[in-house]
Amino acid sequence: MNKYCSLLIVTAFVTSCSTSLAPLRKDGLKPTVVTETVLHDTDDPAIWIHPTDPKQSLVIGTDKDTDGGLYVFNLQGKIIKKSETIKRPNNVDIAYGLTIDGVATDVAVTTERETNKIRIFSLPDLKPLDNGGFPVFEGELEKDPMGIAIYTRPSDKAIFAIVGRKSGPSGSYLWQYELKGTNNTKVEGTLVRKFGAYSGKKEIEAIAVDNELGAVYYSDEQFGIRKYKADPSLNDNQEIALFGQKDCKADHEGIAIYKASATTGYILVSNQQANSFMVYAREGSNGNPNEHKLLAEVPTSTIESDGADATAINLGSPFDKGMFMAMSNGKTFHFYDWKIIQEAIDKKKK
Repeated sequence: MNKYCSLLIVTAFVTSCSTSLAPLRKDGLKPTVVTETVLHDTDDPAIWIHPTDPKQSLVIGTDKDTDGGLYVFNLQGKIIKKSETIKRPNNVDIAYGLTIDGVATDVAVTTERETNKIRIFSLPDLKPLDNGGFPVFEGELEKDPMGIAIYTRPSDKAIFAIVGRKSGPSGSYLWQYELKGTNNTKVEGTLVRKFGAYSGKKEIEAIAVDNELGAVYYSDEQFGIRKYKADPSLNDNQEIALFGQKDCKADHEGIAIYKASATTGYILVSNQQANSFMVYAREGSNGNPNEHKLLAEVPTSTIESDGADATAINLGSPFDKGMFMAMSNGKTFHFYDWKIIQEAIDKKKK
């Protein structure tokens, strides 16, 4: 099935299932690849870069339901593996080189909302490494873990999971856990930090971390995008930026970071009800790394996208300049050749 037939099927599915979703944009960029459908409800993707051959890289995506799970897609959008059942997995991210039994292991880390746990699976084989998961937000009345992002500290390669939830107190909405492997092929998490302001308007689901620049971003839906320092050892829980407050139609959602170089590139944020992505300079503007002004709005063919990811790594044709990908209602993920996204950004900037 070609990508355009897939897109028509997805569009028909969305139209038949709900009239309340934002309509498919006539000016939306066409995806290079539309994945095969999952069983229930796609929510968030992450790109795993193959260690020796980027052309064999994979996409990990969540299927959000009581009997959901993680799906593994190849770059052609074909499903090649599914995890064991996970009770409503929400968001997912990738950690590279987590030491487990002395072996550097790449892992997928996801929230399991119905058990209030974090689940961890090896990549690319999706073997569980958590003995059923470890609990988060212990002692809190408000749990429901949703968003998750991985921070790998450049100085010592320590790996941390930053976790959000459906609701919680402002100032400690996000909890940060250090991930470590044990001697019995298991991963455990240790709470090291609580931080993060919250407007109370809706919820916080989308989280993204920039390892090189040491920043964590999250979408305070219907309020704006917040930015903090990612390293817990700095003992700095002050918000360093709040941007995009008037840029979205309703919900600020999925966040992807495209790294054109070690310090430059783009932050792309889902303007969920407008079916577009708002684009900001990763390096800031006017000499201020924490001033993120809107550069462009890029319309896509996604339907109310919750999650997104991006890479600038050459994944082979047609993704030789990298790839942008996003979830779409209709049980799919859309892959976009970065060149198409870059062309749209350049046109909007002019």
